[in-house]
Amino acid sequence: MSEERKHGSPYDRGSMDAYYGRRPRPHIWLDNMGRERVPEDKMTKDQIKDYYRGYDEEDDRKDWG
Repeated sequence: MSEERKHGSPYDRGSMDAYYGRRPRPHIWLDNMGRERVPEDKMTKDQIKDYYRGYDEEDDRKDWG
């Protein structure tokens, strides 16, 4: 798995927000358990850009049916 798509990365979080139908809200996780969340105001411009790229490139959606 590329570093870009690693669990918790900006790209991964953007992709998952899109997949689950959530509004875009840039963030990353520093751990695999979702306890160390980094909000947008603490992210770099490149991290925010990667988040939105992951969000925009995700074309699959969760089937809640």
